[in-house]
Amino acid sequence: MPAHVQTVVPPKLRSGDTLRVVAPARSRAMIMEHDNTRWIDERFAAMGLTLTFGEHVDEDDQFRSSTIEHRVADLHAAFADPDVAGILTVIGGFNSNELLPHLDFDLIAAHPKVFCGYSDITVLQNAILARTGLVTYSGPHWSSWGMRDHFEPTGDWFRAAVMSDAPIAVEPAQAWTDDLWFADQDARTPVPNEGWWALRPGQASGRIVGGNLGTLNLLQGTAYMPSLEGALLFLEDDFESDAAHVARCLTSLLQLPDAAGVTGLVVGRFQASSGVTREAVDEIVARQPALRGKPVLAGVDFGHTSPFMTFPVGGEAELVVPAGAEDTTSLTITRH
Repeated sequence: MPAHVQTVVPPKLRSGDTLRVVAPARSRAMIMEHDNTRWIDERFAAMGLTLTFGEHVDEDDQFRSSTIEHRVADLHAAFADPDVAGILTVIGGFNSNELLPHLDFDLIAAHPKVFCGYSDITVLQNAILARTGLVTYSGPHWSSWGMRDHFEPTGDWFRAAVMSDAPIAVEPAQAWTDDLWFADQDARTPVPNEGWWALRPGQASGRIVGGNLGTLNLLQGTAYMPSLEGALLFLEDDFESDAAHVARCLTSLLQLPDAAGVTGLVVGRFQASSGVTREAVDEIVARQPALRGKPVLAGVDFGHTSPFMTFPVGGEAELVVPAGAEDTTSLTITRH
C-alpha cells in the first residue's frame, strides 16, 4: 500500500479559464439522448469558463463507453495541454478502473490542475491521490450542470471549492431531490431536508479520502489505494446499494490494515430507493470497531441526490459532532 505523498493543491479556476470535458467512463453520446446542454452552457458562460471536449468523448460502444486507449489519451491530453486549467468528467459509469494501469502519473503530477467528477470517477481521484498527492474534487460532472431547476447550491459549492481558497463551512441544503431530472425537467418535487444525522459524537480532522464506497473498494489490494492513516472518510453509495451491501462494503474498507488510523466518517445522503434508513446506518456504524470513539455524521449533501457539495479528495476537513443536542454540529473544509 502506498505511503503518504506530499499533498499538492492545484491552482484555482478563474474567469477566462478553459475547461476540458473528458469521458473516462460513459460516453457523451448517452447523455445527449436527453439534450440539456442549454443550461450547462449558460452556467459555464456565466462563470466566464470556456468548455472544450476530448477528441473521443462521443465514441459509443456496447458498454456505452469507448476504448481504454482513447479514454486514456483524452485524459492525458487534458492534463498535458497548457491551455487547459481544469478537467470535468462527462458522467460516471462502471469502468474507470480499466484506465489505472495505463495512466502516466508522472505526467499528471507535472501538470496539477482541477479534476472534478464523482461516482465511478472515485477510482481515478483516489488513485491520483495515492500516486501523486494531487488534490482532486468529488463534485458535479459536466452533465450535472444541465439540471434546470433545484440545481443550487450545487454550483455554489463547486465554486467555493475550485475558485476560492477560503474555508468552506458546510450547511445542510434546505431541500433535496432524487429523480430522473435529465429525462423530465418538469416533473420534480423537492423534499424538505430533515438535517444531518449526528450518529456518534466527537471531534476529528484529517485528509479526506473517499467518494463512492463501492467504487473506492475496487482499489483495495492495488497500488492505487490511498493510505487511511489520518483519513477523514467521506463515503456515499447509490440506489443499487441496500443496507446489507453498504454494511459489507464499509466492513471491508475498515478491515484494511491501516483503518485504525481513520479519524472519523462523513456519510452522504442515500437515495430513497436504496431503502437505507438512519436506523440502518446507525447499526452499520455500531458494528465497526475502527469507528469506536470517533465522530460519525450522515445524511450530508453529497452522493447521488441533489444538491451535492464538492469536496476535495486529498484536501482537509474538520468535523465536530457534539454529544448534546444543544450544541452545534459543524463540518468545515479547511484545505481545498
